[in-house]
Amino acid sequence: MAQGFQAEKIPKQSNGVDVILLASILLLLGTGLSMLFSASYYRADFLFNDPYHFIRSQSMYAALGVLAGLAVLAIPMNLLTRLIPPMIFLSIALMLLTFIPGVGVEYLGARRWIQLAGYTFQPAELVKLTLIVYLAYILGKKQDRLEDVVNSLLPPFIIVLLFVALIYLQNDFSSAMFLGFIGLTMFYIAGVRMRHFIALGFIVVPLGVILLLSREHRVIRLISFLEPEKDPSGAGYQVLASLSALRNGGFWGMGIGQGIRKLGGLPEAQSDFVFAVLGEELGFLGVSGVIVLFGLLAWRGYRIAVAQENPMYALLAYGITSALVLQAGVNMAVVSGMIPATGIPMPFFASGGSYLLITMILSGLLLKLSMQRSSTEEDGAEPREQAYG
Repeated sequence: MAQGFQAEKIPKQSNGVDVILLASILLLLGTGLSMLFSASYYRADFLFNDPYHFIRSQSMYAALGVLAGLAVLAIPMNLLTRLIPPMIFLSIALMLLTFIPGVGVEYLGARRWIQLAGYTFQPAELVKLTLIVYLAYILGKKQDRLEDVVNSLLPPFIIVLLFVALIYLQNDFSSAMFLGFIGLTMFYIAGVRMRHFIALGFIVVPLGVILLLSREHRVIRLISFLEPEKDPSGAGYQVLASLSALRNGGFWGMGIGQGIRKLGGLPEAQSDFVFAVLGEELGFLGVSGVIVLFGLLAWRGYRIAVAQENPMYALLAYGITSALVLQAGVNMAVVSGMIPATGIPMPFFASGGSYLLITMILSGLLLKLSMQRSSTEEDGAEPREQAYG
């Protein structure tokens, strides 16, 4: 693994679940549902004549997510490796369905969803779960052979590239780049040499710039991020409205349900910009509290990763923790005007059943890993001391 993650040795986890991690997840889920209701009731009432439309759906998926998380806690970890091939096949199949008329659903120019039996699902979320599990398995298995580019690094890189390409073809540039970044992060944590990243950078960076500039709306979004005041009623409106909501909140906030920007003045208040509503209603104090909760999740998640003896389980914990925390960080950065709008949702907070369901499954996997004493007995993997040198 990357040297920065090998410095601290901590005791093996007991068979009990990590209580601090569990509390952080439940508090994030509860806060997220509360803020979603506050952010969405006006829009839900306007669009559907039902102020509970969004929160009812989100609560249903939250319940399903909790059940899925409990199911993950109950199954043996070595079963996960046998599920990887069908997970990859299902992920690719569902991604391809988004391109079929009548099945794929287009919204704001992107074909991210499929609709079956009246329910919509975003396959890219399943892809995220699949990729993290697959990379943890394959890179953990080949831990002592990572210098072999053709046999050890090329196959998983092709899988990453395939998933990224499919998401990009949905016209979802931000999600494709985020997934690719998570993949590269796991390669780095696994211990891939920096010279390989430098060589890859000469290809990926120019290609990324070309793809970014290849669509007019991406260029407009970038310009509006740099100078939103030049088009305050157009491309710059969303970020200016978000910053206004954060300013309105001050230190203490306006109070839950008392925010004004969500009343039509903040586009996508129930999804991409729900964190701005939180800032307006709970203020700096509430924002800080949520950041602390994600900080606790990161702290416990990375400690769990360090405690694992099986390389796959260590990489799995690193990958899950990084995905959740980085996704939250990206969304916070967008809301606060630090980076251009991306469409990357806030974990536990943003409206969307696919987001929440997969987030809870990832959380369940992380909690399951916190219960692992030693992974070597389950599947014969080399202990970390041997595999990592």
